[in-house]
Amino acid sequence: MQHQYIDIKKFEEMTGVIFKDADIAREACTHRSYLNENKKSNWAHNERLEFLGDAVLELVVTDHLFKKYPNRTEGDLTAYRAALVNSVTLARAAGRMGLNDFMLLSRGEAKDTGKARQYILANAFEAVIGAIYMDQGYGETEKFIAGELFSELEEIVEKELWRDAKSFFQEKAQEHTSITPAYKVLNEEGPDHDKEFTMGVFLGDELVSKGIGKSKQEAEQDAASKGLEKKKWSE
Repeated sequence: MQHQYIDIKKFEEMTGVIFKDADIAREACTHRSYLNENKKSNWAHNERLEFLGDAVLELVVTDHLFKKYPNRTEGDLTAYRAALVNSVTLARAAGRMGLNDFMLLSRGEAKDTGKARQYILANAFEAVIGAIYMDQGYGETEKFIAGELFSELEEIVEKELWRDAKSFFQEKAQEHTSITPAYKVLNEEGPDHDKEFTMGVFLGDELVSKGIGKSKQEAEQDAASKGLEKKKWSE
């Protein structure tokens, strides 16, 4: 069955879910920008489903971590969860499953392949989770999340990818240079609701690396992570 604007049959093959309500699948794939350009479209964008999906994802992942690692502290579990549900991991999962092919975007957004597309894909992944939960309930949603995300967990824990890059960079900077890193805003652009920050991490006068993010905190983490690589402190 070909549904308006997205091939629902292929979407169902991709997610492994047969939707009772095909409209909710289309809504999960609709970015706000598409509706701005297509005023006659009579359905909603995916931000409400994303809000729901975010909460369901957090619960499913928390439940899984709680059972899988009975001897780990709350702090460890929180760090594992943050590494598993951040926008980079979610965008990667969305890319792997082919969600990009189903996205309804404005012409401008459709051309973007950088950081902005990563956020769109991560948010759409959460919206798909919200859609599955609304359409199928908790059990199917849990199965979907496990299938798409839990394979990443072993690597995150084994390679310590869950470490907070800023704290780790500070620890290493003090160990190697006795200097406490400082972060400065190098650039910010975009409208208030969609800003992008470039932050620099400095050791004294030395600009070690730059990071980009939708918030200053996220850009600082990115800068610290790149700084660890540049200084070869991540080994």
